[in-house]
Amino acid sequence: MLTLTDVTKSFGERRAVDGVSFSVPPGSLTGFVGANGAGKTTTMRIVLGIARPDRGTVTWRGAPLDDDARRRIGYMPEERGLYPDMPVRAQLVHLARLHGVPAERARASADALLARLGLAERAGDVVSALSLGNQQRAQIAAALVHEPELLLLDEPFSGLDPVAVDGLVELLREVAATGVPVLFSSHQLELVERLCDAVVVLSHGRVVAAGGVEELRRQGRRLRLRLVVEPDAGWVRDVPGVHVVDVDGPVALLEVDDADAQQRLLHLALQHGTVTELRPLVPTLAELYRSATEPAGSPA
Repeated sequence: MLTLTDVTKSFGERRAVDGVSFSVPPGSLTGFVGANGAGKTTTMRIVLGIARPDRGTVTWRGAPLDDDARRRIGYMPEERGLYPDMPVRAQLVHLARLHGVPAERARASADALLARLGLAERAGDVVSALSLGNQQRAQIAAALVHEPELLLLDEPFSGLDPVAVDGLVELLREVAATGVPVLFSSHQLELVERLCDAVVVLSHGRVVAAGGVEELRRQGRRLRLRLVVEPDAGWVRDVPGVHVVDVDGPVALLEVDDADAQQRLLHLALQHGTVTELRPLVPTLAELYRSATEPAGSPA
């Protein structure tokens, strides 16, 4: 398990990472989300040892993460990190060898990844000759070629077409299924919601929400309902424990405090007319993200 505890990092007077604590369990796909400048990349660089924290600890399997353990991390930076004038396959083999992989196994791993990511026919091309999408696939291969025990990916889906995204989703699930913890950042919240076991939301360097998506849906949030009752739903404004989000004729969007308020709402709805719909509205990850990152007192 990768664990960060109270990790803090400042650059001059700007605190980029502020008391960050979370864990990525073995076999877990964890999404790391936040606005640009929230501190995601800095946090990853601290894990990698590229930046040193001012305070806090990073542990791997219960011990401090040292240079030997970092050799077994697979990392894909958001910015292009490959040699532009080196052929793709030769570069993958070279990178695997730098991580201590024997030559024959390095070549086999490179070939398998190039085939899996649809780059086998471009294996001899230099990176700069590839399209941006294929360069992204090559970067993903570089992060995986040495069969890492921990995987950190910074915006891995950027620039990929839908077919390539689906292929990478499948590949990451397979990697996680072997027990590898996977932490990746992305602005594509719908994709994070579909793929991840857990989510960490960062805002201004702080963790403002963390856990499984279903867990986050239950935390500190009233149940939201959609009610359709003919001829009119205006009466819902007077129901104790019910908070009106919007009412338009027979359609009402509501939040209820608890199960008792929900039962009271249904009982009154049946008295006021014909109920054709009463169902919960499950918040998306995008809605949870906005709720977690809104400043206190901001309108919903």
